[in-house]
Amino acid sequence: MKPMIAIVGRPNVGKSMLFNRLIGRRLSIVEDTPGVTRDRIYGESDWNGRAFTVADTGGIEPNADSQILSFMREQAQIAIDNAAVIVFVADIQTGMTAADADVAEMLRKSGKPVVLAVNKADGIGPTNPDLYEFYNLGLGEPIPVSAVHGHGTGDLLDACLKYFPPETDEESEPDAIRVAVIGKPNAGKSSLVNRILGEERVIVSDVAGTTRDAVDTPFTNAEGSYIFIDTAGIRRKSKVEEAVERYSVLRATMAVERADVCLILIDAAEGVTEQDAKVAGLAHDAGKASVIVANKWDLPDKDDKTMERMTKEIRNALSYMPYAPIVFLSALTGQRVQKLFPAIREVRRQSGMRVTTGALNSVLADAQTRVQPPTDKGRRLKIYYMTQVGTYPPHFVAFCNDTKLFHFSYRRYLENCIRNTFGLDSVPLVLTVRQKRDKEV
Repeated sequence: MKPMIAIVGRPNVGKSMLFNRLIGRRLSIVEDTPGVTRDRIYGESDWNGRAFTVADTGGIEPNADSQILSFMREQAQIAIDNAAVIVFVADIQTGMTAADADVAEMLRKSGKPVVLAVNKADGIGPTNPDLYEFYNLGLGEPIPVSAVHGHGTGDLLDACLKYFPPETDEESEPDAIRVAVIGKPNAGKSSLVNRILGEERVIVSDVAGTTRDAVDTPFTNAEGSYIFIDTAGIRRKSKVEEAVERYSVLRATMAVERADVCLILIDAAEGVTEQDAKVAGLAHDAGKASVIVANKWDLPDKDDKTMERMTKEIRNALSYMPYAPIVFLSALTGQRVQKLFPAIREVRRQSGMRVTTGALNSVLADAQTRVQPPTDKGRRLKIYYMTQVGTYPPHFVAFCNDTKLFHFSYRRYLENCIRNTFGLDSVPLVLTVRQKRDKEV
């Protein structure tokens, strides 16, 4: 495991902006509104040749009453427990507050090394005298930083590296499958991630929109290594009013792009909705290997035909992705959750499969013998050869004499021949047709 730096502090001191600065990309949502970051967000970075993980946390309100704020405090505490060093962020513009003192006391009790970063020190030149009052927190020398401009972040990381344990060979991560958990709000995405991880990793609440960032969490079991990306629920565009919510939809879309496998969560008690079809369409259009997850399977009244009826409903509503396997489970009770892992690994394996040109053309010859290529006005389609040009998803190119003769139904027939012969029945497949000395169609 790589050492972890946990960034903590009260709300709105610039933790997320500092997090983005340290990892070198905009992963955490930055908005001038307290409470925007709710879950722990992880990112990877390195400094002076040492790789490490950075965790952004929601603002700590030590004496908060609201349910969401208390959840955020719990999330920050878990990050603190797992960190090699804690970066406590304060705000030089507001000065030291009573809440800062309360958080500092909480950190001292953790027994973990703490580096004090005083953010928003955006000016250059002589040290701002307001910095000195932060010595009163009893956390050692405050380091002035500017998350906006990057000033002082090198000094901050130098101070953190002093507390890292000696480097080990185990810090290099095994090849982990990136799994994006997507679906409309309240489909149970965070509950499923928590059930898999066995801890309250992601805030779960009946309030739609609780998850705002796409949260990466490493997980390893007997079947392999995974990184689960819990995403904000994707709503209809007309309902995306709040700026933060717009960012969340963008994050979810980005999560699909960088995932190896998408888990498309559907509320089995509610059935397949138009919004479910739109969310699934994101994964399909991106060519991602996907597993359809019918969650809350503990809720419907069932007989011996219930699963069959639900399967038929899903296949009808998501007719454009008949390849995706369906897993029925309950994140709440844990029923059938273990069936996810073989499905994830199988669709990932198929998505990366390579087929030799010789084997492909053998299948092509056999297919053309069984079903003659179509003709139009006396001209017959001739397919010269086929080759695979890409994976994730498998991408094949067929070269022919005239693309206009390559009827859609014959393309579908060839796709099915490839799927059946090479066991590519559970992933999207791309078949491009090219005319000799012509561009793609």
